[in-house]
Amino acid sequence: MTINGWIQIALFCAVVLALARPLGGYMTRVFTGERTFLSPVLAPVERGLYRVAGINAAQEQHWLAYALSMLAFHVLGFLALYGLLRV
Repeated sequence: MTINGWIQIALFCAVVLALARPLGGYMTRVFTGERTFLSPVLAPVERGLYRVAGINAAQEQHWLAYALSMLAFHVLGFLALYGLLRV
């Protein structure tokens, strides 16, 4: 392997290590429902998408509904990719 390859690997590892802590903290705040610096921008978009899709954000989804949603998503994704490959 050339020196350029080693430098790229080292740079990639440095970027991953530098971003792990801030990105992990941001994800923690998002998953616990706390306000983040992107909340003023993304919260209205999220509420709009929920309204269009008919989703109640305060209500949890039953496991059966979740399983059927995941199955439908995977089947539609498979069909879309198959169609893309056929075209």
